[in-house]
Amino acid sequence: MTDLSRRLFLGAATVLAACPSLGRTATASTAAAAENPLVPQRADAQIFRHDGDYYMMASVPEYDRLIIRRAPTLAGLRTAEEIVVWRRPASGRMAGHIWAPELHFVDGRWLIYFAAGDGDDRFRIRTYVLRALGSDPLASKWELLGKLETPWDTFTLDATLLEHRGVRYISWAQHEPGFDNNTNVYLAPLATPTTLARAPARLTVPTLDWEIQGFKVNEGPAFLARNGRLFMTYSASATDARYCLGLLTAPDDADIMNTAVWTKSPQPVFVSSKATSVYGPGHNSFTVDEQGHDLLVYHGRDYEKIVGDPLYDPNRHTRIQRLYFRADGTPDFGIPVGNGVLPDRWSPLDRSDRFVSVKGERVVVGAGPVATTQFRQVTSRLDANKISLVPIESPASKLVVNADSTVTVARDDGSNGFAQRSSFVKQPGLADPKAVSFASLASPSRYLRHVNGVLRLAPVSSAADRAAATFAGS
Repeated sequence: MTDLSRRLFLGAATVLAACPSLGRTATASTAAAAENPLVPQRADAQIFRHDGDYYMMASVPEYDRLIIRRAPTLAGLRTAEEIVVWRRPASGRMAGHIWAPELHFVDGRWLIYFAAGDGDDRFRIRTYVLRALGSDPLASKWELLGKLETPWDTFTLDATLLEHRGVRYISWAQHEPGFDNNTNVYLAPLATPTTLARAPARLTVPTLDWEIQGFKVNEGPAFLARNGRLFMTYSASATDARYCLGLLTAPDDADIMNTAVWTKSPQPVFVSSKATSVYGPGHNSFTVDEQGHDLLVYHGRDYEKIVGDPLYDPNRHTRIQRLYFRADGTPDFGIPVGNGVLPDRWSPLDRSDRFVSVKGERVVVGAGPVATTQFRQVTSRLDANKISLVPIESPASKLVVNADSTVTVARDDGSNGFAQRSSFVKQPGLADPKAVSFASLASPSRYLRHVNGVLRLAPVSSAADRAAATFAGS
């Protein structure tokens, strides 16, 4: 067993939740002030919001210490001072690999759950709990409460806490004797921070083809309660480009210790993307941005090929992106959005149930997959105060206006003519100043406008035109 790890989220007692930039133009949501990668070389990230601040913990490439960052904004986590709150001892218990810490605020006290190996066997991984002696987790001294007591003294990691319908649960990954795999995911109510109140439920076992690539792994549970359901993501397979997210779903009002109420998605819900150059996305958590939108937090590399054991490749970067929901209330993870400012989705006010999206080379207004509806705003090559719109699946391309006023997606050829036709003036919405409109740099009296299911550059003369040329971002 070896290349194992990773984890998740849940801000304490509540179920919620150096790479080149492609541009820094402000976007529709507060979260878009952040960019990917959010924090380089930090894996297994947990980010949660508490009393107005964001807290972040993660694995460091050296696997030797526990760190915490705190900032009032998500973007601020990138440059926030990183405080070392605990270091592994020189020898003995907990002197091996230190993995996937999580910070939780429970009954007025700060706790850290983390996995640690021993000095004489760095892969003898068990889960331990620290408690802060003071009220500030970055300034406090920490005491060891002990090891998480589970039914088996075996490889154990990725513990997270969940408070659901008045009961506090713990979920974790562990190798159970008798199973020909690395880890399953378990759930149990807590009696104390280190002991279970009853025997655990085995929620998921790696059996599907995409769960057993390289290693037979289910690990890193993360919970999100939304739309009458409880969702649990988990990570599967080896931690190279095959690493991915799976999903379990249960009714929100069900007995979640009854394994029969959980349904496993037959396919992974979040995988590597060659289009956006993000590989091995996994070990996620959930949080919310400054406006309350759900965010997916995860790590991923910027390249596919790894030399040697992926566990010792340091370039798993902490990344974030908006999490969207389908009409039926289930999460739509889309694809990893790639490096740069976070993308937006745009709905014209005259069809608020539809999004600007890419269909081949055409730009339409419809209901395509999430990835086809996400556009990154980047600075125009001609004017730092103007923008271009880049579809995330084609990062070398931009939305461009053609001679017949149609709008298509085309690869930037580097010419001034292309830059003119792909540059726009972003301004308060013509029909709603809280939304936005996009005037052409080349023809400022004409705007990107929804016309019969497609996007065109057109003049605006009526109230209906203004609505069709005004876009709400999400």
